[in-house]
Amino acid sequence: MKIQKEGIPIILIMTIMVAAILCGYFFFLPTFWVISIILCGGLAIFLYMVVRFFRNPHRVINKVENGVLSPADGRVVNIQEIYEGEYFKDRRMLISIFMSAHNVHVNSYPIDGIVEYVGYHPGKYLIAKLPKSSTDNENNSVVVKQDEQRIVLFRQIAGFVARRIVCYAKPGMEVKQGEEMGMIKFGSRVDVFLPLDAQVAVQVGDKVRSKKSVLAYF
Repeated sequence: MKIQKEGIPIILIMTIMVAAILCGYFFFLPTFWVISIILCGGLAIFLYMVVRFFRNPHRVINKVENGVLSPADGRVVNIQEIYEGEYFKDRRMLISIFMSAHNVHVNSYPIDGIVEYVGYHPGKYLIAKLPKSSTDNENNSVVVKQDEQRIVLFRQIAGFVARRIVCYAKPGMEVKQGEEMGMIKFGSRVDVFLPLDAQVAVQVGDKVRSKKSVLAYF
């Protein structure tokens, strides 16, 4: 299992912290077997969860020429027509994907094309499921354009726990559907804005996977 590069420093720091706690306990404090088992077990689970969060499993990309792949793992929490005021400044079809702490948090490009726009915005850290988190929270928008009809904006949104958005996209880059474009550390959400005539292929409550699940067709 591949570990995403942004997670390696955090994993090393957490490992050192766990080792320091165990050394301090066993060398400087009276030890009791029950407490020792609970402490070791708890720290092992904590370290496992940190490593698991930064996992990046290998997946064969489900290339769909006229489709929009999910840029994130998670659950669809909202589908609605909405005004998008950052880039398009018109009405778009919105699909929101909530990423829990148990999901893979590496994000990918939903379509082939050229990166037309990247916009980072600092903000609050509200619960990512809330609709207003799309604009009020720290977020990063990326627009990929294939042609005049096939253009997608997707927005990485930091959540209550997430405090770091990573984005590899730069304006002018040629990108491929399913390629990695970044990640959001520790829980978050991704909003996808599509043309109004896109044929949505998911429903609220559906579980989706990055590089695999088709959200809609142009």
